[in-house]
Amino acid sequence: MFRRALTLALPVLLAFTAACGGGDDKGGDATEAKTVTVFAAASLTETFTELGKTFEAAHEGVTVKFNFGSSATLAQQITQGAPADVFASASPATMQTVTDASLAEAPTTFVSNKLEIAVPAGNPAKIADFADLAKPAVKVALCAEQVPCGAAALKAIEAAGLKITPVTLEQDVKATLTKVTLGEVDAALVYRTDVLAAGDKVEGIAFPEADKAINDYPVAALKDAPADGLAAEFVTLVLSQQAKDLFTKAGFTTP
Repeated sequence: MFRRALTLALPVLLAFTAACGGGDDKGGDATEAKTVTVFAAASLTETFTELGKTFEAAHEGVTVKFNFGSSATLAQQITQGAPADVFASASPATMQTVTDASLAEAPTTFVSNKLEIAVPAGNPAKIADFADLAKPAVKVALCAEQVPCGAAALKAIEAAGLKITPVTLEQDVKATLTKVTLGEVDAALVYRTDVLAAGDKVEGIAFPEADKAINDYPVAALKDAPADGLAAEFVTLVLSQQAKDLFTKAGFTTP
């Protein structure tokens, strides 16, 4: 009797286990809630947030979770074991930190970006060109040298032969721009995309040496990603024509 009862109950038990087993991307229920976690450079905040909405709309039950910040910090988090599916960096050097650790698939460059001088609306310090940032009375914010926007700033400064002494060094480009929007500095070197994203809060001043410090942005799905199938699909979206149009509108240059 017991054996017959077990035989009858087994299919029900297996069906229940399958329903509760948290299937993965390789074979799970297509409507089951899933999350794809994207680590991305702070300068990608606006565009990637928009792409995340597009991805979710095309993938029922999927949530895109972002971790925006300094590319150097994100790379360090990934190499230290942080669970992530996709990494989009603001420089090849920071991506290489991850690829050298054999944690990412082959990266693809999807946009490039360059610096502008950001000043508060109305430009109260009357900054006219790059050389003005070297004046002792001008308070300047830069990204730290260890992060991509800081490395680019250093290249531009060296190309111009200037000596600029910042009053603050920030850990990512958004924190640097915030110093301008709060009126704590007279100017900052940030990406032109961040100037555009800030709207009428700041004004941007282009300068020729920025052409010598252009950053390429690579993206890659991470090996052993918790949501590996979704990771590859998100990278495909980032490389799509739809995304290129979005990046171009935001001020990036696309290949």
